[in-house]
Amino acid sequence: MESSGDTSEIRTVCAAAEAKPELKKLLSFKVYKRRWFVLLVLCLLNCSNATIWLTFAPVANQSAQYLKVSLGDINWFSLVYIVVAIPLSFGTTWMLDSVGLRITLVLGSWLNMLGALGRIFDLQWDGRYQLRYPLVMLGQTLGALAQPLIIFTPTKLAALWFPDSQRATANTIASMSNPLGILLANVLSPMIVTTSDQIPKLLLIYAVPACLICFLATVGIRSSEPPTAPSASAESSASEPFVQGFKLLLRNKAYLVLLLCFGSGIAVFTCFSILLEQILCVQGYATDFAGLCGALFIVFGILGSGALGLYVDKTKKFIEATKINMSLSALACIAFSVVSLMPRQKVAVATVCSLLGLFGFSIYPVVMELSVESSYPVGEATSTGLIFISGQVLSVLYITILQALTKRMADSPLSTCGDEVLSWRVPMMVMAGLCSFFTCLFVFFFHTRYRRLEAEERATYGAENHRSNGGGEDAPSGDT
Repeated sequence: MESSGDTSEIRTVCAAAEAKPELKKLLSFKVYKRRWFVLLVLCLLNCSNATIWLTFAPVANQSAQYLKVSLGDINWFSLVYIVVAIPLSFGTTWMLDSVGLRITLVLGSWLNMLGALGRIFDLQWDGRYQLRYPLVMLGQTLGALAQPLIIFTPTKLAALWFPDSQRATANTIASMSNPLGILLANVLSPMIVTTSDQIPKLLLIYAVPACLICFLATVGIRSSEPPTAPSASAESSASEPFVQGFKLLLRNKAYLVLLLCFGSGIAVFTCFSILLEQILCVQGYATDFAGLCGALFIVFGILGSGALGLYVDKTKKFIEATKINMSLSALACIAFSVVSLMPRQKVAVATVCSLLGLFGFSIYPVVMELSVESSYPVGEATSTGLIFISGQVLSVLYITILQALTKRMADSPLSTCGDEVLSWRVPMMVMAGLCSFFTCLFVFFFHTRYRRLEAEERATYGAENHRSNGGGEDAPSGDT
């Protein structure tokens, strides 16, 4: 039963809310416990899709034997994700901002499940005609179709379901579930598969969670957004139509700088992940050690992103955190280009890989939030999706360039690479140069207002109070 003091206080607050519409609006914002379930489903889905993507890479030789194809054909199981993602991403950004979060997630979960199940079946007739490889590739393609539907979702979910004090943290948790899936695939696949006959067992193990997650998404996610908005910006999320939003982004100088620089950063880290084993084996480092370095890269990236997400949620210093971490990651990239070419330096190589993940990998979710802040009121899926597309396109370009710059080595006594030994000295210098150049470009030329935070402040406390704190039309702008 309420005391007289409590009743009096409630009446006072209500009276103040009636007198000040902005206070009444502030009191109407509400968060729901259900947001954590939606976040959990997205995390599980993101993790599952990543394990399907890299199922075969850690056991490429056994996979080639089971499917009776070459190693080049096995590599296409990973490459199909990049090939499919680039054209499909534009449709996904429109779908998230126009159709809604629920339909996008449910469709992604079904494609992910069908892809996992499709890889289990193989057909043979009289031992002469077999469809193992085509069916597995069909399953991988369905998984690739699901990837943009899943990987573009974190910022949208954080904006619709979480208050401004938890957005960066929610985005970090959802985004880092993808590298966690990559880590699980690199650990579990070699543990489960020791001979080619165990490939079907591996595919079945990865299919089970995909089915459970699809059930959770279909039954558990009942709406795209909560009954009431958790913040002022959530009420107008995706207020700009897709085409109009795209035009606004093309006129936003700060966003274009972010698009180019961080897209290049994504490409550099993709090259690092794909080429790591090939680079280290030249100096005698075993495959197991390369796998360890890749695991350290991901683990420290997840730890760093968790700490950084909490920090920017409390301080809102998105730009400062991004510039500092990009600068440190550029230094780590330069250090890697040096120590990776030196034999018998396991401690140094492992340390540099850890630092590269800690500083570089960790800023991904923060940059996704920063892209929304710099481009608001453009829809979250559109602003973050274009950065992802930029990273995918530049990844293909960078990998092609770096591989073209390699040279065959006549003699390499320490090599564990097999018959073909390539020198990565020039490609490593180019990769470090690209990382340094775009980092400098970002540090010197990226300036922007936090447009979404400003809009929330105006909507919540009123335009007059916002201007008295230095906001409004007179705020400094680094973009158009």
